[in-house]
Amino acid sequence: MTLVQPSGELSAKIKEELREPANPADIERDIGIIREWLGKQPHLPKDMDDARLRTFLRGCKFSLERVKQKLDMYYTMRNAVPELFTDRDVSRPEMAEILNVIHMPPLPGLTPAGCRVVMLRGTDKDITTPNVIESMKLTLMIGDVRLAEESVGVAGDVYIMDASVASPAHFAKFTPTLVKKFLICVQEAYPVKLKEVHVINVSPIVDTIVNFVKPFLKEKIRERIHIHSSMEDLYKYVPKAMLPSEYGGDAGSIKDLNEQWRAKLGEYTAWFKEQEASKANESLRPGAPKTADELFGMDGTFRQLTID
Repeated sequence: MTLVQPSGELSAKIKEELREPANPADIERDIGIIREWLGKQPHLPKDMDDARLRTFLRGCKFSLERVKQKLDMYYTMRNAVPELFTDRDVSRPEMAEILNVIHMPPLPGLTPAGCRVVMLRGTDKDITTPNVIESMKLTLMIGDVRLAEESVGVAGDVYIMDASVASPAHFAKFTPTLVKKFLICVQEAYPVKLKEVHVINVSPIVDTIVNFVKPFLKEKIRERIHIHSSMEDLYKYVPKAMLPSEYGGDAGSIKDLNEQWRAKLGEYTAWFKEQEASKANESLRPGAPKTADELFGMDGTFRQLTID
């Protein structure tokens, strides 16, 4: 599994967009500032390595205050939603099965704007919905691996969701509470710049799903969702050549790419296990502990996803 890293003019363009200091010493200074801050937070772990801290800095456009907020949420969510951050082992039958029936690989190449593209598709409309929590867990595991593997930095993420096998039965287990928890993790705890979401091979169910998810998304992300009626329309946004062969591209088969990511996630098994203890300790947080109501606003009434 290889993630092509930007170089030359593209790298310079990305650095400008991310407001990356030209002098590497300034980046090391910022890392030192964040480490000093972490050292003064009794409720937060101190185990974040320099590579991941650089990714946080880049994802937050080198705003130290934003990095502090993200890091706090990164560790807080591990404590608040343990079901998404424990038993992270792709050799477990439950997780292995998900990788068999759902392909979700980040693609090797980069768009002309310097964005990483992530594909997401089911393999069979007749397959029973896999464990939703385990599926969300796997997505966050890929995010954790990319914190280390994106060694140079990318301008943002582009997601392509293939809805060709989507059926009402597949989404019956998605509850508003679970979707909200997951999306808060993605949007608030990880240094991800979501640039675009593209939905292809659409069916009537897609509008229902998108409308269900939208209330849990930031407004600027809602505006970045594109529904495509043809692959040619998608190619206007994502170069055809960088896509998997199933979509007319040259990146190899999506199944092979998915298997490469299975192997990469397997390499991190020991790290994932160690990280189970790396979470916020609310009993030591200065001031009041963060509660589920504060984090997720669960007192409100949510509508269930109903698909006819």
